[in-house]
Amino acid sequence: MKPFDKEIVSGSLLRSVWKLAWPLALLNLINGIHGIVDHVLIGHFHGSADNAANAAIGVAWQVFLVVVVFIASIFHGMNVLIARYAGQQDREALSAVFHSAFMASLLILVGVVAPAGYLVAPSLLRAVNVSDAVYVHALPYLRLLFLCGAPLFLMFMLTGAFHASGQPKTPLKLGILTTILNVLISSVLIIGIGPFPSLGVMGAALGTVLAPTVSCGIGLYLVFRRRMIIQPPSRLWRMPDQRLLRTMTRIGVPTGIQGVLLNVAGVLLLRYISALEHSAAAQAAYTICYAQLFSLVTWTSFGLRAAAGTLMGQNIGAGVPDRGKRGVLLAAGLGAVWAATVGLVFWNLPEVLLGFFNAVDEPVVGFGVSLLRYLSLSGVAVAVNLALTGGLQGAGATRPPMFIAFATQIVILLSISQVFLSLGMLTADKLWAALFISHAIRLMLTWMVFRTDGWTRTVVEVEAVG
Repeated sequence: MKPFDKEIVSGSLLRSVWKLAWPLALLNLINGIHGIVDHVLIGHFHGSADNAANAAIGVAWQVFLVVVVFIASIFHGMNVLIARYAGQQDREALSAVFHSAFMASLLILVGVVAPAGYLVAPSLLRAVNVSDAVYVHALPYLRLLFLCGAPLFLMFMLTGAFHASGQPKTPLKLGILTTILNVLISSVLIIGIGPFPSLGVMGAALGTVLAPTVSCGIGLYLVFRRRMIIQPPSRLWRMPDQRLLRTMTRIGVPTGIQGVLLNVAGVLLLRYISALEHSAAAQAAYTICYAQLFSLVTWTSFGLRAAAGTLMGQNIGAGVPDRGKRGVLLAAGLGAVWAATVGLVFWNLPEVLLGFFNAVDEPVVGFGVSLLRYLSLSGVAVAVNLALTGGLQGAGATRPPMFIAFATQIVILLSISQVFLSLGMLTADKLWAALFISHAIRLMLTWMVFRTDGWTRTVVEVEAVG
């Protein structure tokens, strides 16, 4: 049975931030590698002038996230409660929280999301207004994600739970295993090595859903063998505790709504991209640059957001919220340095980066170079904002980030895009500029909330366990 890590709530603040941040930041960076590999292989072995297959993966993944991201609200509520209980060193309570969230997620993913997602997948893609060249690749990819994506999201849940309890190195090891398996499976099935046929986009989909199954099984094995801070339930296969689920949902729903808003904005932005001349090429550039190359910033920043949330939650549980707040600022600084470094590469070597994906023809190159230049500036804003948001959410203050996401990603981003479309002046450059503006304003609004003190005293009313 693993002991609680007391250094998270005492001692050197830099050490506390670093021991939480580096494993999860590295984990998220590693997790993003398989997506980049998929796009590189698709671009070289199943490419076309407009990179339609690359666009298909990006569009399908964006749609998938919109539909299922709300389930992650349960995960966030779980993480907040686990961090609080870990700060109080209450092992029984945090274990009950984990198992209620796990059972509820399993029932929803298998019983609701899988069959419903398979049926509505064509309508979802048509709603995005993708071209026929993209649709033919995207539909089977999206349907497979819905049918077999449960292990992928359960792995996200395990990662968050282990990290919130103060054990960040275990999910890092499981994430490395997942990425290795994903790259191997995808490479074999995309290219067609040995007795395996070349499946193209479907090979990438199979790698995405099969790889986390092994890691998820290992993670659950560690829990049931009592090798983690989280322990097995007192009764096997018990139904979720309804009182705990209500508490987790109340905390997490605003985060779920925020995630939905961000992904809806991404899907609606794809509609505006579809209105451009050479829309398939523009969608491919957006997918390669924003969904893949920019993940070098976003995946790392998501790790820092989770670290900031865990640090804030555990320090509040231990009665030292000011220490948690200083740790969040430190995490934001680390994110800014990393994002600025990646931004320099985006600004100076855009054609080289696009060449890795075999995106070497116009107009894809032109769209991509322009977008990478904007993203080199957006990266710092996104990294700092996500760390600050993690601090707010870790304290249980999940509503302010939700309202900020609505104001910036729905109202500002889409309003600017609609104005240019209505005036007949919509271009790719104007869409990329609107994206940058929304990122900058989102950071400004988040900072205005973070610099106050009221959110650190957010009351999380946890109903009795048992």
